Amino acid sequence: MFSPGTDIEDRGRRAYLSGKAAEDAVERHYRHLGCSVVARRWRKGAGELDLVLRQRGVLLFVEVKKSRDFSRAAESLSHRQINRLLAGAASFMAHEPNGELTDCRFDVALVNRYGEIHILENALAGY
Repeated sequence: MFSPGTDIEDRGRRAYLSGKAAEDAVERHYRHLGCSVVARRWRKGAGELDLVLRQRGVLLFVEVKKSRDFSRAAESLSHRQINRLLAGAASFMAHEPNGELTDCRFDVALVNRYGEIHILENALAGY
């Protein structure tokens, strides 16, 4: 039986699950590199962070972008999302002992349709 909105709800659910699976894979990748997870899907005010990790005293703020290929994933990162990432990092670091002077890095993790991961380390340098 057809009910209005079902297709949209199904697509939304698939997108959510696909994004969550991508975040899970990226988290495993960073754990393999020796990082510890500090927060996932952290939100406060205008800030939004997919993953916050710590590696040898450095906070890593990771934005996960999934699409059918790496190029499309990279292109999907908007200025609005970058601003939310920066606002989120500032809010998050406010609770760190060194505040905004905390050593940190902003990475973008691209995930393609095959689940392959490409990390753009320090992707927001100079932004």
